[in-house]
Amino acid sequence: MVSLYYFVNQTGLLFVIVRAKLLVKDFSMSRLHNIISNRELKERMLQETEPRITISFYKYFSIVDPQQFRDDLYIQFDALNVFGRVYVAKEGINGQISVPRNNLDAFRATLYGADPALNGIRLNVAVDDDGKSFWVLRMKVRNKVVADGIDDPTFDPSKTGRYLTAKEYNEITENPDTIVVDMRNHYEYEVGHFENAIEVPSDTFREQLPMAIDMLKEHKDANIVMYCTGGIRCEKASAYLLHHGFKNVYHVEGGIIEYVRKSREEQLPMKFIGKNFVFDERLGERISEDVIAHCHQCGAPCDTHTNCKNEGCHLLFIQCEKCAAEMNGCCSEHCKEVSLLPDDERAKLRKGTNRGQMIFNKSRNHSLRLLSK
Repeated sequence: MVSLYYFVNQTGLLFVIVRAKLLVKDFSMSRLHNIISNRELKERMLQETEPRITISFYKYFSIVDPQQFRDDLYIQFDALNVFGRVYVAKEGINGQISVPRNNLDAFRATLYGADPALNGIRLNVAVDDDGKSFWVLRMKVRNKVVADGIDDPTFDPSKTGRYLTAKEYNEITENPDTIVVDMRNHYEYEVGHFENAIEVPSDTFREQLPMAIDMLKEHKDANIVMYCTGGIRCEKASAYLLHHGFKNVYHVEGGIIEYVRKSREEQLPMKFIGKNFVFDERLGERISEDVIAHCHQCGAPCDTHTNCKNEGCHLLFIQCEKCAAEMNGCCSEHCKEVSLLPDDERAKLRKGTNRGQMIFNKSRNHSLRLLSK
């Protein structure tokens, strides 16, 4: 299969290359990207017969030249037919990808060899996975691998709390004085969380950090256990609490994904209930059979996240099968009407619009069923 990319060199000229045989390090201003349409790429992925594995990984370490690091790694990942999202910053790397099973060893060797700090990096394998989580490779350079809003130059994200294995987590949470804090967004917590975990109700990690400090300020000497999906947010959050004078701070090693894997492997009691929200095509991994959330339109028990089928809205919300059928997968009557328009008319309505982050928050929004009337 041939893949097309473009890069812009120092003279500003646009080049198209096939399977990236050129060494990108010869062009310090290069940016490699896939230029095939999303629709075609998704169709190709769905036609694949070789099984894929979905993996997440992260590492906080110093990268002197994030752009060069990103470009070199992009070429190597593409050669292995890797799909997914990878963010690179001066503070490290964060990735959620899928890789053909037969290329897993080569992928691991490539990642481990990209920098000495990455040798032996933990790879979190998805819990409930059909391998259809991504269909294109997107790698971006960012200011930070996790947007945190921290501008304190004395903060050191490497000075983190203590890791807890699944067994250790179960043991420490038997202590009634232990405080468990969910460092994910409100819509993630809504469909699944650890037993007795405190929610820090926010849309973003940036909002959560100061909220967590304020919520926990009377408990600086307590055992505080933090967790997130794969570990990257709670690791930084644990460092932030220590920076603010908290004494006994822990975080779950590898997050929910690693906890579930180890608990099942070691036949430990499972203390996570519901679904684990994930940021890929699946929008969730089933951990337990408990359905703890409700349809945002009718209130029936449901934990299925979806995006409004009106591309100009794309609101993320929970919708049951009955409401999905009635509303054509949309969040309102208006969006339902728009979704039924011809493609060209929908494209005209979307042109020039920027809806920003569209996430339904039951604490701020009215009932979606009411909005649809």
